[in-house]
Amino acid sequence: MISDGNDAGNGTVGTDPSLDARHADKMAKKKAARDRIMATKSGEKGLIIVHTGAGKGKSSSAFGMIVRCVAHGFPCAVVQFIKGAWDTGERRLLTGHFGDLCQFHAMGEGFTWETQDRARDIAAAQAGWEKAKQLIADESLRMVVLDEINIALRYDYLAIADVVDFLTTSKPPMTHVVLTGRNAKDELVEIADLVTEMTLVKHPFRSGIKAQPGVEF
Repeated sequence: MISDGNDAGNGTVGTDPSLDARHADKMAKKKAARDRIMATKSGEKGLIIVHTGAGKGKSSSAFGMIVRCVAHGFPCAVVQFIKGAWDTGERRLLTGHFGDLCQFHAMGEGFTWETQDRARDIAAAQAGWEKAKQLIADESLRMVVLDEINIALRYDYLAIADVVDFLTTSKPPMTHVVLTGRNAKDELVEIADLVTEMTLVKHPFRSGIKAQPGVEF
């Protein structure tokens, strides 16, 4: 039965021919405008992508893009700078099922408060960066994720000038590089094509809930 449009009070959504017509007209105009915009977007390039901010989801988003690459059959790679000692779900998935398409290099040894050894942290970060440069230079790889590299840069385990110089002068034109971690350096943000800042609104850790598999790792 067609509603007379008076169902709002009982919790159902009614139909109104005049409202439906206005909606259709509005959406048609919006589609035409979007089509005009999309017609001007034809270029492609390898992007420098930064995920930063205090909120959760930086690495998760990067791994989502890696899964997209795998789904398209694109070779890709991951270098983990800090969480390399963790047994994470993404590491299990990629190495266990998609090792032919995605290289996974766990170079970190844990968070700085766990290692408590700055020289060791610096050595691990620099080894990770050398591996990252090797992978980025390989034009057969569509995407390289540098997970938590921003933490290494924040503590000056790596020189930001070296990272910026390599990305701007040596990255192949069609290779995407994703750099994650809070407190991204201004110099990195400046050269990036896409920067997303994750904002923290609520987090269960503050309520006494520990990190859980499937959510945090």
